[in-house]
Amino acid sequence: MTREELAAQAVEYKHADCNCCQAVVKALTADMDVDAEALYNIGAAFGRGMGCMEGTCGALVGANIVAGLMGKDKAAKDILKRFKELSGATICGDLKGKGWKKSRCSCDDCVRNAITAATEILYI
Repeated sequence: MTREELAAQAVEYKHADCNCCQAVVKALTADMDVDAEALYNIGAAFGRGMGCMEGTCGALVGANIVAGLMGKDKAAKDILKRFKELSGATICGDLKGKGWKKSRCSCDDCVRNAITAATEILYI
């Protein structure tokens, strides 16, 4: 599957039954031998910037959960940096324009950007 196809799949998951974090994790771990239900539950608390838009974007968190699963926890800094280059920010509220009404990056694009950053850095 190409990076673009993987990103599109993640966006489909987001629109079906996942928050941004869950969608990224589900897409990136599809070929891994992991407990999908446990990962779904782990990602549940990270939607909407940890539920209040004041935390880190859930899609970015999802990419870093996968880095950890792969034993590449040191990649987190690079994934964050690349995601910020693509999206313009890393905090959910900043991405959504909370307080000033102008969005920098849609949730769908954040999911796509998290997939891009993760696949580039983790070489998936």
